[in-house]
Amino acid sequence: MLVKEKTDQAINILNQENIDCWLTFVRESAIMHDPNLDFLTETNVTWPSAFIITKGGEKVAIVGQMDRATIDDLGVYSPVLSYVQGIKEPLQTTLQRLQPRQIAINYSRDSEVGDGLTHGMYLLLMDYLREINLEQRVVSAERVVSRLRACKTRAELDRIKEAIDHTEDIFRLVKSFIKPGRTEREIADFMLAEVKKRGLEVAWEKDHCPAVFTGPETAEAHYRPTERQVEPGHVLNMDFGVKVKDYVSDLQRTFYIRSPGEETAPPEVVHGFQTIVTAIELARQALKPGIQGIEVDRIAREHVVSQGYEEFPHALGHQVGRFAHDGTALLGPAWEKYAQKPFEPLEPNMVFTLEPRLKVAGRGVVTIEDMVVVTEDGAEFFSTPQKELILI
Repeated sequence: MLVKEKTDQAINILNQENIDCWLTFVRESAIMHDPNLDFLTETNVTWPSAFIITKGGEKVAIVGQMDRATIDDLGVYSPVLSYVQGIKEPLQTTLQRLQPRQIAINYSRDSEVGDGLTHGMYLLLMDYLREINLEQRVVSAERVVSRLRACKTRAELDRIKEAIDHTEDIFRLVKSFIKPGRTEREIADFMLAEVKKRGLEVAWEKDHCPAVFTGPETAEAHYRPTERQVEPGHVLNMDFGVKVKDYVSDLQRTFYIRSPGEETAPPEVVHGFQTIVTAIELARQALKPGIQGIEVDRIAREHVVSQGYEEFPHALGHQVGRFAHDGTALLGPAWEKYAQKPFEPLEPNMVFTLEPRLKVAGRGVVTIEDMVVVTEDGAEFFSTPQKELILI
C-alpha cells in the first residue's frame, strides 16, 4: 500500500534529518490541497485535520468525526483521533504528550512541493502552539517533504515505468499518422484518441498535452497545437506524457519530414540532433548521488554551446512523479527563478528528465526529453532513449 510505504519512508527521513515530528495541517483539501497529503491518505478530508509522524515511529491522525472511518480503513494511523466541535484540544493534547523538540510544518520559500500549508492555517496553528508554549519549535518541513517526494519507492517507480511504456507506444503509433498536410491539432487529436482508448489520462493540461510544434518560428513549448500544417523539410517535435495510477511520464521526441528525394535529414539537422543526443548522454554519465543539479546542467549546457548553438532557456531537467514537474532538486543553472533547487544534492531513486534543446535555422526546434532514474552509483535511462531522428 502506497500510503504505508511513504509514511514508513517519512519516519526514516525524520531520523536522517534528526527532526522529531512532521505535522501536516489541512482543511477542505479538495479545494486547497497540500501536495503532500497524497502520501498520507487516499482521500481528501473536510474539516481541519492533522497528520503527525514522529521519528520514533508514531503515526497519528486527528480528523473530524465523519472523516474518521475513511482514515481508520487505511490501517496506517494509530491512534486515529476524532472530534466534533474543534481540533484544538486533541491536537494540543497530542503535541503536549509528544513534546517534540522540532515540529516540521509544510512551508517553504523555495519549493512549491514543500509549501502546502496555507497562510490562514499557519496562523491558526501558531495560535494553538502558543497556547501550549510550543510555537518556538516550528521549523520548515522542506527537507523532509522534498526527500519524501523525490526518492521513489518500488511501487512509485513501477507506476512511472508503466506510464513511460504507454507514452513510448503512442509515439510509435503516431509516426505512421504524421505526413505533410496534417495539422498539429490533427496529430494531437490522434494521440488523445489513443489515450482515451487505453482508459488513461494525459500527464498535464489537455490543451497542450501533447504539445506539437512543426517547422520554424513556433511557440516552442507549453503551447497548444495549432492549425499549422506539417511540411517537407520541417523538424517536428512533441512533448507528451500520460498518467497511470496517479503517476506520470514526460517525454519529447523529434521527427524530420523528408523532402522529395531525400534519403535522410540534411546535415544541419543531423548535427543539431546529434548534439542533443551527446548532451543527454554526457549528463546521464555525470548523474550520481551527492552531485548537485547545477553541475549536471553545466555539462550539457556547455556541450550545446560548444557546438555553435545558443544555450537553452530552461533547466536541463526536472523531477517527475505525481506531476510532470514534481520535486525540489533540479538539474538547472543558478538563475533567480530556480532559487536553491539546483544546489540540492541528488539521491538514489530520484527520477529526472534530461531535455536540452536547440534551434536549427529554417527547420525548427530539435529536442529530446528522456527520463532517467538515479541509482546507488550513477543513473540509468528509465525511458528508451531516442538515439536516431524519426524520419517521416
